[in-house]
Amino acid sequence: MKMSAEEISQILKEGELEKRSDNLLQFWKRKTCVLTTDSLNIYADTQKRSKSKEMKLQSIKKVDCVERTGKFVYFTIVTMDNKEIDFRCSAEDNCWNAVITMALIDFQNKKAIQDFKTRQDNESASPGQQERRLARAP
Repeated sequence: MKMSAEEISQILKEGELEKRSDNLLQFWKRKTCVLTTDSLNIYADTQKRSKSKEMKLQSIKKVDCVERTGKFVYFTIVTMDNKEIDFRCSAEDNCWNAVITMALIDFQNKKAIQDFKTRQDNESASPGQQERRLARAP
């Protein structure tokens, strides 16, 4: 799967993460991951040919339960529907959890600004609002 130039410019971090499986035995499986400004893409293979999961930042509520052991950093991504997905990465691997958290904060801030601007535009577009604002002006 080839990425477009626009997608490449949006890559924040790329590398390996281990994801705990959902089955009864809960094995840790190594995945190739690419974090962009709007999603965490998880691939089944290192060549990134088959995307096994795409987690849009808008569907992530928070990064939680960060724990550092000697060899690994463990963390949980909590989705908007309260599903928990466990990950771990090498302690030397520049903390995926921090990069994901910062990308999530940046995404949420941009969304809040966009929502505010949209609300402002809608208010100024409705003629009744404009008249009320003028009536209150000194």
